[in-house]
Amino acid sequence: MNVSIFIRICFLISCVTALSMSTASAAKVGDLAPNFTLKSATGTNLRLSEFRGEVVMINFWATWCGPCRQEMPLLQELYSRYRDVGFELLGVSIDGNSAKAKNMAKRLKINYPILFDLEKNVSALYDVDAMPTTVMVDRDGRVRHIYRGYLPGHEDKYRANIRGLLKE
Repeated sequence: MNVSIFIRICFLISCVTALSMSTASAAKVGDLAPNFTLKSATGTNLRLSEFRGEVVMINFWATWCGPCRQEMPLLQELYSRYRDVGFELLGVSIDGNSAKAKNMAKRLKINYPILFDLEKNVSALYDVDAMPTTVMVDRDGRVRHIYRGYLPGHEDKYRANIRGLLKE
């Protein structure tokens, strides 16, 4: 076997191994939620760890996602109802264009924090493979529920999750 072919094969094997290891470390139910810092629509950086002690919903969304546009006003209702009792909602846009995401949030009258994952690093930490993806984090920072996609009625599940986690 040619040495350069052998080196290329070893390189490919190491890349595949590294890729599979990064996927294996994605957040799962029961794990501590991976901490992250992202710029918000207000221009400040927000860090997940700042919300320890609160129940946090992380909602990954995109402007091109129809179910996201359908879900966001319902999430706004949940945020308005529970934010004063220890609940926080972080909307994480995976769009490459933050202005487009800001405009959509404004059109939908969203006032929960909108964050921008422009390089999709946080999305990778949470193994986001469907839009929207919603992650519920308890007061201790553990992932308790993960929802991939949205169907009408999911907001009822979210409400039940929020109430249950707030009681803990």
